[in-house]
Amino acid sequence: MMYIHYCKYCRRIHILNGHKAYCPACSGKLTELDISYLKYVNLTRAERLALKEKCADEKSLRELSVEYRRRRKDKWFQPASPARTASATDNKSASRPEYSPHLQVSVS
Repeated sequence: MMYIHYCKYCRRIHILNGHKAYCPACSGKLTELDISYLKYVNLTRAERLALKEKCADEKSLRELSVEYRRRRKDKWFQPASPARTASATDNKSASRPEYSPHLQVSVS
């Protein structure tokens, strides 16, 4: 999906795919705006310039911004289930001996 971001360091509005954190132009921190891609695309040139001017003000930027939070049910943020972790550990211990830092290997 396409999201609208604003960089307060280079004062640009960026249309980027995904929730980005850093500006591709200056590597500054981006602020994600609470406006959809379709709404932004349908704005006139004067409305876009007005939005850019509004974003330049710190207080207005806080009102226009939205904080993206990942859901706990996202596949990237799911904690490992204890049952799956235990079975994986059992399989590893069955195939390999346990590591011991005091294990000495002799080469002949």
